[in-house]
Amino acid sequence: MTTGETDHEVTVPDVVGLDVDLARRVASDAGLTLAQPDPDGPPLGALTWEQGFVVQTQRPAPGTRTWRHDSLVITWRRPGGGDPSGVREPRRPGPHHLDAQAAPPG
Repeated sequence: MTTGETDHEVTVPDVVGLDVDLARRVASDAGLTLAQPDPDGPPLGALTWEQGFVVQTQRPAPGTRTWRHDSLVITWRRPGGGDPSGVREPRRPGPHHLDAQAAPPG
């Protein structure tokens, strides 16, 4: 424990730029729980179970004093960009599949 910290207060670490799994360990070591921005949504682990996500932002800011066991809210991305949510609309076969089925063999 650093000077000035009590058993109930901790200093928020900087996790921006870290892999989400490493950020989770760093937050836990500091006495915090990593969380996703939507408190009503699925847990962070369900959204980032696949490897390769990197922390993009965090709240509260690094160096902030907060209560032990509080949440450290992050957003994340894949290295090189991309939307971590993936494709959500259903995909249907293209029209060429329908044309091939409707046309008599020739």
